[in-house]
Amino acid sequence: MFVIAPGIDTESLLAHACESLASASVLASDFAGCLEGPQRNTMLAIQQIIMLGELAVNRALDNIDPQG
Repeated sequence: MFVIAPGIDTESLLAHACESLASASVLASDFAGCLEGPQRNTMLAIQQIIMLGELAVNRALDNIDPQG
């Protein structure tokens, strides 16, 4: 299974999650551009859910380091 370095801090984990979500959002948006009809709408909905996750992770990072 996927193992993360045991000593890694929460801020680093959240920063990595944020970057991964941002990449997934771009990929989903680009892919939606290749689709039409209901499939496009579904992919755009998935992209929006990814973006909301990214916003939540950004907020968590702000809570950890409000001045950062």
